[in-house]
Amino acid sequence: MAPAPDPAEVALARVREVCLGLPEVTERPSHGAPTFFVRGKKTFVMFHDDHHGDGILGLWCAAAPGVQEELVGSEPERFYRPAYVGHRGWVGVRLDVEVDWDEVAVICTDAYRCVAPTSLVALLADDA
Repeated sequence: MAPAPDPAEVALARVREVCLGLPEVTERPSHGAPTFFVRGKKTFVMFHDDHHGDGILGLWCAAAPGVQEELVGSEPERFYRPAYVGHRGWVGVRLDVEVDWDEVAVICTDAYRCVAPTSLVALLADDA
């Protein structure tokens, strides 16, 4: 009998599929975490598994002003203020609870829109 797949690896594969599908996105480790960059420079999503022992499998995503407060305030069991970047409005998205992967794709795409140049954002489909 095959061992059960690692939940973190499964989640990272889904996040990679979304993020690397966006224009001019690359991935490389940053501070020990898989991190997604626009044009190799601007970070928009970081993947963390038990960051400094916090016990959370989640994403740290760039977010528009007010989004972090709205999401954390309405669903604190799914969203949180991440370390280091939370003060800049980034939102933490838990992947160790029941995950709506369509919603995660929207959040990652919105994070991309926050940091990508307008020329790249214009390449996104209207419904992305």
